Amino acid sequence: MFTVLSLLLLTGAHSATARIHSLKYFLTGSSQVLNLPEFVAVGLIDEVQFGYYDSNTMKVEPKQDWMLKAIEFQFWERHTQLALSQQPWFKNYMEILKERFNQTGGVHILQLMSGCEWDDETGEVKGFLQFGYDGEDFISLDLETKTWIAPTPKSVITKLKWDQHKADLADNKNLYTKECPSFIKKVLEQGRSSLLRTELPRISLLQKSPSSPVSCYATGFYPDSAVLFWRREGEELHEDVYQGEVLPNHDGTFQMSADLNVSSISPEDWRRYECVFHISGVKEDIVTKLDKDSVESNREKPISVTTIMIIITAVVALAVVSAVIGLIVYRRKKAQSTSPAGKDPGASEPLRSGDGGSNSPSETSS
Repeated sequence: MFTVLSLLLLTGAHSATARIHSLKYFLTGSSQVLNLPEFVAVGLIDEVQFGYYDSNTMKVEPKQDWMLKAIEFQFWERHTQLALSQQPWFKNYMEILKERFNQTGGVHILQLMSGCEWDDETGEVKGFLQFGYDGEDFISLDLETKTWIAPTPKSVITKLKWDQHKADLADNKNLYTKECPSFIKKVLEQGRSSLLRTELPRISLLQKSPSSPVSCYATGFYPDSAVLFWRREGEELHEDVYQGEVLPNHDGTFQMSADLNVSSISPEDWRRYECVFHISGVKEDIVTKLDKDSVESNREKPISVTTIMIIITAVVALAVVSAVIGLIVYRRKKAQSTSPAGKDPGASEPLRSGDGGSNSPSETSS
């Protein structure tokens, strides 16, 4: 039976901020997938990647500087050996599954997600270990009963076989309910400046057209344990609201949105609605009133009377200036035509600084 990627039993201090922390491992075996190694393993803590391995590099590499302080050197060596042993297992088991599903070739993917979530306020721990094949759930472990759950007929044969390995089942329960949260505590203590920070978001109200929902968009917040919702006069709304998922940004922060259908809301009632953002560890919520003036939109806004008057005034002023300049040019040309031929009336006067010329030595017109 497959022996999952193990963790070291490490101790650490309890976090002062109430949050649900997580440790996750994602292992992926693939066949005939272009530009993807046959085997990839990734480790994340609180959704931040801290380790990486693939069948090309053949080595577990740390992805965060603070992980080098949190974990001794032997950790990386040990997990490199573990990853090297899991790589052929994934390849062999994919061949078993292809035969079981009557598949001869093509693109196929076998995935494993394992780890735990730990509530640092209540101490509650939730462990998980589950496999997927070609994008569908294949088999998962129930840590309470220490038995495997088979969601499809094709995975029953695996369940019956793996349920016989009682010692492995007991080890997995200890791994994901005891050792996993201990590992999280240790890493949080060393990486607290990054993992235990709190960043508040930028909130925007967006609407594509007058008939579109108004989207309350929050981006740049950390951690991801946040909620965003609409309420009316203090009461949270569920109808006419579409709740988006928390998504990662490229800089390690997160974003999410909540859309409110405003088609049935009269303009005078808009300010009764508000978008509320709440994040763990912060007592005060960020509340944004639904106001037409604060909603950003792609549609063109009508030009106000004030704007029209400003434009007219500017056009009139430009016309007056043009007329004055034209009159001056006309008079100069007329004066030139009445003076002796070829002579410039101003030729004998030097061009001085302050007459519209430069500060260079005086020049005469030619």
